[in-house]
Amino acid sequence: MRDIIQQLVNLQYIDSKLDELKRMRGDLPEDIADHETDIARIESRIKKNTAQLKDFKLEHGKLELEKDDAHALIEKYETQQSTVRNNREYDALTKEMEAQQQLIENATSRIAEIEILSKEIEEELEVSKAQLKEKEAELEEMKKNLKDVITRTQEEEKELLERRDEAESTLNQRYLRSYNRLRKGLKNGVAVSPMVNGACMGMMMPPQVQMEVRRKDKIVIDENSGRIVVDPEFFENAKKIGV
Repeated sequence: MRDIIQQLVNLQYIDSKLDELKRMRGDLPEDIADHETDIARIESRIKKNTAQLKDFKLEHGKLELEKDDAHALIEKYETQQSTVRNNREYDALTKEMEAQQQLIENATSRIAEIEILSKEIEEELEVSKAQLKEKEAELEEMKKNLKDVITRTQEEEKELLERRDEAESTLNQRYLRSYNRLRKGLKNGVAVSPMVNGACMGMMMPPQVQMEVRRKDKIVIDENSGRIVVDPEFFENAKKIGV
């Protein structure tokens, strides 16, 4: 049983070192993912606003042409009015002129609206582009920092992962499954903890349980945390052999 306990401790010792390397990277991977999402959202907004400006520009040009055509028709109808032979023809031309005048008024109103909306979108675009530039600079810095950390730790991590594979291969699968399940369920990932001054993770253990741990001949579970509690000697051994 001592061998099994030592194997569990070796695995925990390795996992704790791997956890420490991950902590060195901090929240950078999550922050990078968040920034990439923000950048994609800003780029989408810029693309949408740019398309809107293009559509407004096309509509503005179309309305200006419609106004020019309407003015030309009004001039034409005014000329025709001077040559009509009766009131019915005159009234008909007047109605056509009124219709063209209404078209001009509607187009003018819409053009004014387009100009206001375009200005608002242009201002929003400027803000979005500034935000995009800032986010991209921050993302580049984060990636650089993460790369530096990974470069410093990747060799150690690779070695630890190899040692972990070796440690797993020597441990009975039943104990390995229990260890992995226990480690996954604990916030700090410490499934095996040394007993320090009769306590586990700062919580005192009953005298009888302390004695069982010191005998080193059985797996002892802490009732408070559910962790496996072992004599500190096992962790000293793991440290000495550099697992």
